[in-house]
Amino acid sequence: MTPPRVVAFQGEPGAFGEEAARLLLGRGPRLLPCESFAATFAAVGRKADACLIPIENTLAGSVHENYDLLVAHRLFIRAEVSLRVVHCLIAPRGRELKSIRRVLSHPVALAQCAGFFAANPRLEKVPFYDTAGSVKAIVEQRMPDAAAIASRAAAKAYGARVLRRHLEDHSSNYTRFLLLSRSAGAVPGADKTSIVFSVRNEPGALFKALGVFALRDISLAKIESRPIKGRVWEYRFYVDFMGSLREERCRKALDHLRELADFARVLGSYRAWRS
Repeated sequence: MTPPRVVAFQGEPGAFGEEAARLLLGRGPRLLPCESFAATFAAVGRKADACLIPIENTLAGSVHENYDLLVAHRLFIRAEVSLRVVHCLIAPRGRELKSIRRVLSHPVALAQCAGFFAANPRLEKVPFYDTAGSVKAIVEQRMPDAAAIASRAAAKAYGARVLRRHLEDHSSNYTRFLLLSRSAGAVPGADKTSIVFSVRNEPGALFKALGVFALRDISLAKIESRPIKGRVWEYRFYVDFMGSLREERCRKALDHLRELADFARVLGSYRAWRS
């Protein structure tokens, strides 16, 4: 796999997406901040060679918008990375916790710090479009009573101060990111595959579809369902399974699935992340 030169991510500099990109790809590629997930996908092929998007979190669950965007865009999963998310309470330099009344951050980050807010009921949660962006806002706008929840890297990026670390409710707070590009070529050492499919709404259809993997002793790592727009009570199913398209049993499972499904697409075959 040719290393990408430019990688898009959602958020401002210092966002967790930027941190995940560096963990996966090192200092090589130039990173391109994007305002939204839709803009991040759209950047591939225009301004960037690839993008890195969050797909699930161990506390908050799946990022549904990005599952839908995976189908809307013809991009392929090239790699994955799991980032340990440490939430910090960040304020402009010179501010103390006792002066803080509002805390800005992305809604998912706020939800992951429920225990902190329960212990500090005087603090108002203020949803914001991005974690790092919330740090940028409180510093540039000089909000006298506001802090933000974001990464330590975001505090450094905007010259702010970390008041507290580890605000997250659980230490097992990880976000899984996917590296996407237009290339569908083979990834050396691939041992995990992601697909999306739909089946007719009839008794046993999903059971039969998933059975193609059980029959061949293929382990499923994740199953996610999303509604199909314009088709009432019908769903697409996203499946991650352990195996490569180079394996005959996996190819046969997919061939069998296509016989049962009315739609099926391989999203990518790649190496499972090992920290």
